Amino acid sequence: MKIDLEAERKEILKRYRALIKACKRNLSDADKAIIRKAFDVAVESHKHMRRKSGEPYIYHPIAVAHICAEEIGLGTTGIVCALLHDTVEDTDLSLEDVKGLFGEKVSKIIDGLTKISGVIDISSSLQAENFRKVLLTMSEDIRVILIKLADRMHNMRTLEHMKRDKQLKIASETLFLYAPLAHRLGLNAIKTELEDLGLKYTDTPSFNDISDKLKATEPERKKFIAKFIEPLKEILTEQGFKFKIYGRPKSIFSINNKIKTKHVSFDEIYDLFAIRIIIDTPYESEKSDCWKVYSIITDFYHPSPERLRDWISTPKSNGYESLHTTVMGPEGKWVEVQIRTVRMDEIAENGFAAHWKYKETDGNDRESKFDAWLHRVREMLENPDPNALEFIDDFKLNLFSDELFAFTPKGDMKTLPVGATALDFAFEIHTKVGEHCIGAKVNHKLVQLNYELKSGDQVEILTSQKQTPKEDWLSYVITAKAKSKIKNCLKEQRKKVAEEGKEILERKFYKNKLDYTMQNVNEFCSFLQLNSSQELFYRAALGNIDSKEIKAFIRFKTEPKKAAKKVVAPKLEQLVTNIRGGADMLVIGDDMQKLDYKLSACCNPIPGDDVFGFVTIGEGIKIHRVNCPNAVKLLSNYAYRVVKAKWLNEQLISFLAGIKIFGTDELGIVNNITKVISNENNINMRSISFDTEGGIFEGTIMVYVHDTKHLNYLITNLRKVKGVNRVIRMDEK
Repeated sequence: MKIDLEAERKEILKRYRALIKACKRNLSDADKAIIRKAFDVAVESHKHMRRKSGEPYIYHPIAVAHICAEEIGLGTTGIVCALLHDTVEDTDLSLEDVKGLFGEKVSKIIDGLTKISGVIDISSSLQAENFRKVLLTMSEDIRVILIKLADRMHNMRTLEHMKRDKQLKIASETLFLYAPLAHRLGLNAIKTELEDLGLKYTDTPSFNDISDKLKATEPERKKFIAKFIEPLKEILTEQGFKFKIYGRPKSIFSINNKIKTKHVSFDEIYDLFAIRIIIDTPYESEKSDCWKVYSIITDFYHPSPERLRDWISTPKSNGYESLHTTVMGPEGKWVEVQIRTVRMDEIAENGFAAHWKYKETDGNDRESKFDAWLHRVREMLENPDPNALEFIDDFKLNLFSDELFAFTPKGDMKTLPVGATALDFAFEIHTKVGEHCIGAKVNHKLVQLNYELKSGDQVEILTSQKQTPKEDWLSYVITAKAKSKIKNCLKEQRKKVAEEGKEILERKFYKNKLDYTMQNVNEFCSFLQLNSSQELFYRAALGNIDSKEIKAFIRFKTEPKKAAKKVVAPKLEQLVTNIRGGADMLVIGDDMQKLDYKLSACCNPIPGDDVFGFVTIGEGIKIHRVNCPNAVKLLSNYAYRVVKAKWLNEQLISFLAGIKIFGTDELGIVNNITKVISNENNINMRSISFDTEGGIFEGTIMVYVHDTKHLNYLITNLRKVKGVNRVIRMDEK
C-alpha cells in the first residue's frame, strides 16, 4: 500500500496546532519556540518509525503531549519532555544531546522516563526493581510519573492494534500499578479511564455487558435525574447560589467491582450514578456554603445518616475534597449526592496539576499535604528491601488503601491506611520513635503495639531507649514505611550478632584443631547446608554451633566417602507450608498432600524437638512433641492418624518456649537471670513472673528461641547463675 507522505505531513502539523491550542496557559513566544524545537527534534528522530497500526510513530508523542497539556495541565517543560519521551530510548538521540539542546531539567526528566520505559519486563523481579526506579525519579520530579501516566493512557486508548497476549499484559499492569498511582496523585479522570480500559481488555464480556446495560437504561436514568434535580435547582437559584448540577454515571470498572464484591446483579445496584452539585463561591466561604447546600438538600430529601462523608474538613491525602451524602429520592430510590466547589472539582478531576494552580489561594496547606505523601514515598525508597516484589506489594498496599486520621497528643493529624496499628503510628511520627516504641496510649488508655487504630483516635507513643525492633513486629504493622524500617533494623541486629559469632566460631575451630580460614568457613557452611557465612556466624553467636558439628565436619573433610555413607540423606518427604509465614520448616509423611500445619499449643514444639504430626478433623495437621503430655493418648488411640515429621535446617525463625527456674531467693537474682537472657544470648523475652515463699523462688519465663539447641544453650547458662538450683523447660518434670 502506497503511503501518502504529504497527507501525513499535513496531519502531523494539524495535530501539533491542536496541541498548542490545548495548552491551558497563555504561552509566551519563548514557550512556543521551545515546544516547536522539541516537536521538530521528535519528528526528525522518529521519521522512519511506525506504530503497530501503521501510523507514523510521531502521532504517539504528540498525543502524549496533548494529554499532558489538556487532561493533566502540565506546563511547557512537561510538554517538551512528553514530545521527547521516547527519543533517547528508541532513536540515535543521546541524553547528552537532549541536555545540550534543552538543558539539565529536561534531560533529567527524560532520563527518568528512559529508565522506567521497561517498567514491566521479562521477569517480575525486574519489573519490581524498575518500578522502584520510577518512584525514585518520581520523588525527584513528579512530572516523570505524570508523563508516564499520559504515555500509558495513549497506549491504552490505542490497544486494539496490539496482539491479544500484549493487550492482556499491558491492561493487567495498568490495573496493577498505573491506575492506583493515578488515584494516589488525585488524577481521578485518568484513573477512571485507565480502569475502564483495563477492564475492557482483561474481562471483555463483563465490560461489554455493563456498557450495553448502561446504554439501554440511559433514557430512564435521564428522566429520573431530571425529576430529582428540578426542585433543587429552584431552591438553590432562589438562595442566590451560582452552581452547576448534573447526574454522572459511575464508571464501568466500579460497577463491575460492586457486582463482584457485593454479589449483586446490575439491576440491584442502586447507585449507578451520582448527582454532583458544583458551586462557584470564594475560597473563604467554601466550607460554609457547601454545608448550606447540604442543609437545603436534606430539607428536601431524607438523608441516610451513616452515609455522610465529610472530606472538606479532612481532605484525603491526595487532595480530594468533597461532601458526600446519600438521600432517599423519588420512587423510593437512594441517590448519592456530591457537593463541592469549582476549585474542589478541578482538584478532584485533575489532582496534582490543579494543586499547583490553586496553591496561591490555598496557602501552604494543600502543598504540605501533597508533599507529605511524596516525602513518605521518598522515605520508603531510602532503604528498599532486597526482595523487590515484596517492596511492590508493600507499596501497593498503601496505594490502594482507604485512610484513617489519628492525632498526636498535641493534636497533629496523621493520615494512615485503614488497618494501621499503634506501631505504624509510632513509625509515622519518626523512625526512632518506632524503633524504641514499648507501648501506646490510645485515648488515654494503655494498648498493645498491634492495637488497630480507628479514625479520630488520639495516640501517645511510649518509648524506651532499651527497646529494639523484634521479628514479630513485622506482623504488627501494615504500612510500607514501618515494614521496611523494621526489616532494616533486624538486618542490622543480625549483623552485630554475627560479628560476635565470628570470634566464637574462631575459638571453637582452634579448640578442635581446625584452621580458621575463609575456605574452611565456606566449606563448613556448605556442610551444614547454610546459605551464607553470616548465617553461620549468627548461629555460632546463639550457641547453635558446637563441637559435635565441627568434629563431624573434620571427619567429612578427612574421609568424605566414609562420612557420606553415614550421613545418608533421608528420603525427602512432601514439603508442608508453615502457617507462621516463614520458610518451609518441616517435612511430613511419605505421600501426604501439601497441607498447612499448626504447632500444637499443648507442648509448643520448636525446631530440633523430636516431633510427630497428627491429622485432626477440622484443623489440618498439628505438630506435637514426642514427649507432649497428650502424646501417649494420641499415639496409642489414634495411631492411624499419626504421620512422621522432621525439622529442616532452614533459616532461623523465632519460636515461643517456656522455662521454669527454681532456686534460693538472693538479692538481685531476677536481674542476674534477665541479664543472662538479654545480654548473653540475644534472646527476646515475652513474659516473666517470679513467686517467692520461705526463701525459695520459682520463676516462669517465656522466651523466643530458634530451636532446641538454642534453648538448651540458654538453660545451661542459666544454671550457672548464683542461687539457681534447677532450670527446666516447661512440660518437663
